[in-house]
Amino acid sequence: MKRGLFVSVLALFAVFFISPVRADDTLARFKGGIGVHPVSNVAGTPTGANFPDVTRNVVRNINPAGQVWVIADLDARVATNGDINVRGKGLVLAGGNSAGRATGQSVFATLICEAAAPFTERSTNLAGVALSANGDFKIDDILSPLPSGECASPLLLIRNASGGTWFAVGIVE
Repeated sequence: MKRGLFVSVLALFAVFFISPVRADDTLARFKGGIGVHPVSNVAGTPTGANFPDVTRNVVRNINPAGQVWVIADLDARVATNGDINVRGKGLVLAGGNSAGRATGQSVFATLICEAAAPFTERSTNLAGVALSANGDFKIDDILSPLPSGECASPLLLIRNASGGTWFAVGIVE
């Protein structure tokens, strides 16, 4: 009877004290993702297939990829100590002759916490990790530079290791 009571008290201790400590080290969480569309706005009167005013989809000073990309799923957690775990599925081209494929790219992740410039790019290893043929990837790394304090406006970009353009953005959980 005493052993059962001890186990129950220990379980309650774990639920109320240990779990919140682990949860408190989360700086940002992302569930789901949105693929890049390189153009955010088209204006003016078209001349044939050309538009006089095209605005690129630049996000916090980071240029978009030149083609449309989609991502089926993204799950990411960033800890206050800079540890980052990202799982992505189905990051593939959505246009052009290679639509539906990842064509040998490597990707890295960048966290930006500032809503307005100047922005600090906290990134995983810039060499990146290779996308599988179906666009799946895993990033387990530490951000550099390390985050300091809070992340008031978290934005997670999945970027091309060749050139640094962005392919996808995480949805804040």
